[in-house]
Amino acid sequence: MPKSELLRMDNMGIVVESLDEAVEFFTELGLTLEGRATVEGEWAGRVTGLGDQRVEVAMMVTPDGHSRLELSRFVDPPIAADHRTDPVNSLGYLRAMFAVSDIDETLERLQGRGATLVGDVVQYESAYRLCYVRGPEGILVGLAEELPAGS
Repeated sequence: MPKSELLRMDNMGIVVESLDEAVEFFTELGLTLEGRATVEGEWAGRVTGLGDQRVEVAMMVTPDGHSRLELSRFVDPPIAADHRTDPVNSLGYLRAMFAVSDIDETLERLQGRGATLVGDVVQYESAYRLCYVRGPEGILVGLAEELPAGS
């Protein structure tokens, strides 16, 4: 039997309290809402290990169509823990990094939606300008602008 191979990363998930606010923020960043649905029942809980559950889900897609962000709001069972304001050196998944064409313009738009800059916009060698922002509910998002060769 041939060895199974990894095909792609399908999506990354973020649990939120306000699905509408998170969708608006990630739409401002440049993702498109692909769809919204309620996922519920014992079958879904068998996948997550939570038992019977009810979750509102919004699937966002990047402009290139290759990456998706699944935003989830748990109606039942209730939220078990809150790590939204943990610093970037905390264990676990804390941020998603997005490549943008103009970090300053993107940062300005996101700040108009209430995002706050975590530290500074910095330049890594002559390759990237980078920063972290906290969006709605403290969601940590990284922005990376690739610089032209020789910058």
